[in-house]
Amino acid sequence: MAKPPLSGIKIADFTWVWAGPYCTLQLAHLGAEVTRIETKTRPCVTRMLPPWPDGKFDSLNKSGYFNQYNQGKKSLSLNFKHPEAKEVAWRLIKEADVVVNNFASGVMEKMGFGYEAIRKVKPDIIMISLSGYGDTGPYHEYVAYGPAQVPLSGLSSLTGYKGFPPMHAGFSYADPNAGVHGAFAVLAALYHRKKTGEGQYIDMSQWECAMGLLAEGILEYTMNGREPERNGNRDPLMAPHGNFKCQDLPEKVMDMTIDRWVSIVCTDDADWARLARAMGRPELADDPRFKTLQARKANEDDLEAIVTEWTRPQRFDEVAEKLQAAGIAAAPVADNKYLCDDETHIAQRKYWVELNHPEVGIKRHAGIPWRMSGTPTAVKAPAPCLGQHTDEVLARLGYSNAEIESLRKIGALD
Repeated sequence: MAKPPLSGIKIADFTWVWAGPYCTLQLAHLGAEVTRIETKTRPCVTRMLPPWPDGKFDSLNKSGYFNQYNQGKKSLSLNFKHPEAKEVAWRLIKEADVVVNNFASGVMEKMGFGYEAIRKVKPDIIMISLSGYGDTGPYHEYVAYGPAQVPLSGLSSLTGYKGFPPMHAGFSYADPNAGVHGAFAVLAALYHRKKTGEGQYIDMSQWECAMGLLAEGILEYTMNGREPERNGNRDPLMAPHGNFKCQDLPEKVMDMTIDRWVSIVCTDDADWARLARAMGRPELADDPRFKTLQARKANEDDLEAIVTEWTRPQRFDEVAEKLQAAGIAAAPVADNKYLCDDETHIAQRKYWVELNHPEVGIKRHAGIPWRMSGTPTAVKAPAPCLGQHTDEVLARLGYSNAEIESLRKIGALD
């Protein structure tokens, strides 16, 4: 039977919060054995974040947030106030192929696990630090969180409506983006080691990862000396382009009315003509106000009002289906209910993961978004409870039952 592509690769995971765990999640999805080093004295903040089952926080093991981003990993609980716990970590590192952290620059060195120290005992080790600002430069010791890095990257300056202030992207986009970049860098380093036998250190900046997504804005300034104007959902080269109001969800959710929208994009005049026909208004294709891109941009308010008049009485999924059939790029602006209830595509691709968690039971989680024909991948286990695999990992590292109990008695395993 074919094995996952990273089968046999071991990851010593010192990460926490989101960016680092998202990186090691991708490696776990690819078949690596990821052992996350945790501590009960200072548990990862995501273990305390909602959503929780029934909306109640009563355990460090029930956070949907944590359980989503730590699927398929093992949890080893250590208390580094004890030198014996550090020795456990060293044994784990010595058997590892990759060491991952997303602390601020210099933290791993202060803990005694810096790259220079590690490679003295494991010359071919690969180590990646997904710090906020990288290991060099005047900001390298600054604390970083994704919500602050979204505006710092320039993304917020491009997000918002005309005449309005900069807006957040809706969630901490910089975190998972950094995680994906980090996983990619690790794969490249593993490939290099396979060819040369050499390990290496990867100094990654979450800030720079986010900036790499904003080519249009940065190029507009570097080439033309001009800041792009915030313009809501509109596009400078396509019209109509945006989200258009449809019927509200018929039933209320927790006494709230849920509004629904459809995204419509016309890339050129031919697309606009197809949209006009789909709306039952073919004459609009030759209307002087809308016949060309320049005319549509000049009359965009009127254009959007006409499209909205057509979409408003209809269901958003029905509008999207009609327009796709007409060759128009359209899609429902999906809410979480739509995604979870969809049985026509996502469910058929078996994207959802529903594994039995020791404390939460069976809950639905987002799974792996790729399918590999030669090296199949799958989420092999739900996220771990804190310290769930401590004894198992220690036994694998060569500790006897008596030694494990001794470590537990002195508090090294907290």
